[in-house]
Amino acid sequence: MIGKQIKYFRQQKQIKQEELAEYLGVSYQAVSKWETGQSNPDITLLPQISAFFGTSIDELFEMPYEEQMQRIENMICNEHSIKAATFDAAVDFLEKCLKADPKDIRALNNLTDLYNHRARRDHELASDYAKKAMELDPNAKEGWVGFLEANNGVCGDEWYDNHFEVIRYFEGFLRKNPGNFWGLYGILENLIADGRYEEALPYIEELRKSRKDYQHLLYLGDVAFGKGNLAEAKSYWEQMVKDYPESWQAVCCLGDGYAKLGMPEEAAKMYQKSYDMQEKPRIGEGLCSLAQLYEQTKQYGKAMKAYKSLIENFKEDYGITEGEIVERYKREIARIRGLK
Repeated sequence: MIGKQIKYFRQQKQIKQEELAEYLGVSYQAVSKWETGQSNPDITLLPQISAFFGTSIDELFEMPYEEQMQRIENMICNEHSIKAATFDAAVDFLEKCLKADPKDIRALNNLTDLYNHRARRDHELASDYAKKAMELDPNAKEGWVGFLEANNGVCGDEWYDNHFEVIRYFEGFLRKNPGNFWGLYGILENLIADGRYEEALPYIEELRKSRKDYQHLLYLGDVAFGKGNLAEAKSYWEQMVKDYPESWQAVCCLGDGYAKLGMPEEAAKMYQKSYDMQEKPRIGEGLCSLAQLYEQTKQYGKAMKAYKSLIENFKEDYGITEGEIVERYKREIARIRGLK
């Protein structure tokens, strides 16, 4: 473990093995053997090593950066609920990484994912408490408000339900990063969700120019649908697949369009097709939508089958047979079985 830490600190400071060896009065071959785990430095060298890197001796014995990161990422992916002490330890490690390197994007993303993970779990708990409150007093507003907030539901107040701040952020983001796909994707989804269709059109045109795929047709269809022009929306959405027949994403989005238009059978075919078109490892986006569509149309057996296909997908394509990524769909199957 100490050898991996020495290698990590050395690479962080962009120092060669020879430089560390010269400072310690050893051969660079000795340093190489430490870093590969063939041997360990003499205990009397530890104060010099820690002084050279500007760390404490304790930090030399901590789990190396890569292993720490993988442990945190696996925890985010596989754990439904993260214990408070484990969460705090992960945050402490990631914040130390940022202190050493403020541009450590991996640490920033893992901190984001950690806090979002906890927020989702907290909202699940808040939702359960709110439902119990509403069962005890169906006329009390507090339970209703709490449930909607926990589940990101629409409460009916335009100032609260809109995405004003998200849109404002992406406006500034796109001024700094014109043509950036994720910025355009973020602003378009939220403008259309808020019914700000005319404002969306220039961004759709920018997307068309910067990205040669089906996306601009998808959003033109969304705008037409939002304005009530259903035939026009259907035409745009179907054009996606005509122009990009090899894109499973376009097929999946056509399924979304058919679902919005009240065409569940056509939507189901597109969702299944979008999954079948893919090479391994396949992405189960269409299967998720398929399961929800079948539940909405009270085809509970088919909904459970879609979730079982998702679980099988994780096993066959990713070798994942346990953890939260699987358990969440098992819970959905159990819930739907209760409805059935």
